[in-house]
Amino acid sequence: MNDIHFPLQSDPAFIAAGQQSAAAPRKSRDAMPLITHYWRIALRRRWLIIASVAVALLSGFMLTILTTPKYTAKTRIEISREGKRIVNVQDVTPEASAVDSEFYQTQYGLLRSRTLAERVVTELGLQDDRAFFASFGREEDFDRNRRFRPARIRLASDILLKQVTIIPLRLSRLVDIEWTGPDPALAARVSNAWATGFIEYNLERRFDATSYARRFLESRLEQLRKRLEDSERQLVRYASDQAIINVPTGATDENGELQERSLTAESLAALNTELAKAMADRIAAESRLRTGQGRATVETVQNQAIGNLRQRRAEAVSEYAELLEKFDPQYPEAVAMAARIRQLDRSIAAEESRASSLLSSGYNNALLREREVRAKLEALKDDFLDQRRRSIQYNIYKREVDTNRVLYNGLLQRYKEIGVAGGIGENNISIVDNARVPERPSSPRPILNMILALLSGAIVGFGLALIREQIDESIGDPADLEEKLAVPLLGAVPQVAGRDPVEEVRDPKSPLMEAYISVQTSLMFATPEGFPRSLAVTSTRPAEGKSTTSYALAYLLARNGYRVVLVDGDLRSPSVHGFLGLANTVGLSTYLAGGDSVEPLVQRTSNDLAVITAGPQPPNAAELLRGDRLEAFISDLLKSFDRVVIDAPPVMALADAPLIASRAEATIYVVEASGVKARMARMAIERLRQSRARILGAVLTKFEARNAQYGYDYEYGYGYGSGGDRSEA
Repeated sequence: MNDIHFPLQSDPAFIAAGQQSAAAPRKSRDAMPLITHYWRIALRRRWLIIASVAVALLSGFMLTILTTPKYTAKTRIEISREGKRIVNVQDVTPEASAVDSEFYQTQYGLLRSRTLAERVVTELGLQDDRAFFASFGREEDFDRNRRFRPARIRLASDILLKQVTIIPLRLSRLVDIEWTGPDPALAARVSNAWATGFIEYNLERRFDATSYARRFLESRLEQLRKRLEDSERQLVRYASDQAIINVPTGATDENGELQERSLTAESLAALNTELAKAMADRIAAESRLRTGQGRATVETVQNQAIGNLRQRRAEAVSEYAELLEKFDPQYPEAVAMAARIRQLDRSIAAEESRASSLLSSGYNNALLREREVRAKLEALKDDFLDQRRRSIQYNIYKREVDTNRVLYNGLLQRYKEIGVAGGIGENNISIVDNARVPERPSSPRPILNMILALLSGAIVGFGLALIREQIDESIGDPADLEEKLAVPLLGAVPQVAGRDPVEEVRDPKSPLMEAYISVQTSLMFATPEGFPRSLAVTSTRPAEGKSTTSYALAYLLARNGYRVVLVDGDLRSPSVHGFLGLANTVGLSTYLAGGDSVEPLVQRTSNDLAVITAGPQPPNAAELLRGDRLEAFISDLLKSFDRVVIDAPPVMALADAPLIASRAEATIYVVEASGVKARMARMAIERLRQSRARILGAVLTKFEARNAQYGYDYEYGYGYGSGGDRSEA
């Protein structure tokens, strides 16, 4: 096996690398995605999460097997905004508008009403069924109210209302009525009875409203009938007294009644119409006369003979034009066609002259007729004005008759419509699907329950893991050390179970040895000069692995050719001499108490490692360490050795460790994984810094990679090549 050799301090390349490393900034931890961070927390607290999931699954399983199976039956109904129009009459209840959502909300409320529930209870006889109450654990209430039927109906309706579910289907007029109970047959009966009862209840509400409306209309119709008869008698009496004679016009008013008109008004209207027509005829004849002779008039244009002649001329002109396109005007056929056109022009002129001679006689006749009609109209005006004066009161009586008749006919029509609508009994609610007896229970649902239990257990477990992570102040992972203690991580040393740490350090193939080699490598680049000349190793409390760390670093330096001495600086509870098998008769306390030389204090181990034990325990260790003798002791050792490694006592509440750390060139802090609280370690490190100790970093000892967030990485590093050739190590 080839030993691992590190560069000496005199190597310029090593010094430059050390300076570059010391100048480089240290990060507490690499940037980590949030999901990765939570995943590693879950891995580290996996047993807590697994236990939570197991408890949840067990609870879900017990709940599933202990829960009474329940069955759900579903009836689907359709609720229309209005009933089918079998007859073109309207019901008493108002119709909902196209955008009125209150109508459907009202229907859903009626479906959940206590009145409907009590109707279903009465129809199915559930108020007298003790087994029904017993299936819901209410048999005591049944026995208590055995003699009070209304109370039993109320209790049964409460049970039904708690088990019914009204589910409107989105964007439709369909509604599902679901009822859940321990008996599948009863569930189907209740669901169907609920739908049927709702339809009957809706019809009854319509019938009640119709019955009230009919009674009201009957009383009003009787009053209006008497009033109408009295007003008609009064109208006829006045018309007879005033000799007012009206005749039907043949037209009807908006109520279907024939309209009447007086004879004088009828004649006056006829003469007025005739006068207007005579005036129009006279004006038209005069206009035609003024148009003049030899010009086209309306008569000439409308004359059929002239129209035929003009059509024939147009055809002749067209044929003549076609001949001229092919032949000269002297062509016989062209000459004949031209003669024909001239003959047609003479015929048209003669016919137009005859039509113009008739205009004068037509105008004279129209003027004479207008004068006759105007004379008759003037004669009727006086009679008409006199009759109008006598018709004022007549019209007042007539309007009263018309008003009473309109009111009476309207109420009578409405009365008939209500009767027809009530007799038909059409409903706007219909059953789409009747409920069937369910074959499988709707609850409990084992698969869903177990899935929910699994999810809830995982959520609760992960929540407990996060809580545990927040309240856990121990440092169980290398990534936590830099974050919680704000010191660089020099390395992580694995846990050695059942083996001697000293033997593990001496075994070049052991994971412990590989870890300490990594720590030593970090220290080689910790200062510009490489490994510190004097190094103090301390911890928060005893048994954290600081003595093993001190020995491992000294051992590795000695293997690589350094003259190194390991000093046991724990004067209160020394341990180096124990695990190395050395005598503790003289040591550090001997020198601090007044010794002159360090040479007599040095002992050698089997592998030729120089060791100075703690020596006899002094009465006051802090007094010995507080003086100048400790600094002189380190200076004397550096004259004979290249490196001095001091196994300092734990910090705790003592002054020993800060005193030693302030005299050493550098200090490293040992932290037991999952063994010491971060708060205590921070307080100890703060004490060292207050004593002006130079802390290079921390070493995480007794680390179990399988319990850490980065477990795979560390296990891979510690075990790499353990089964192969290690000669290149």
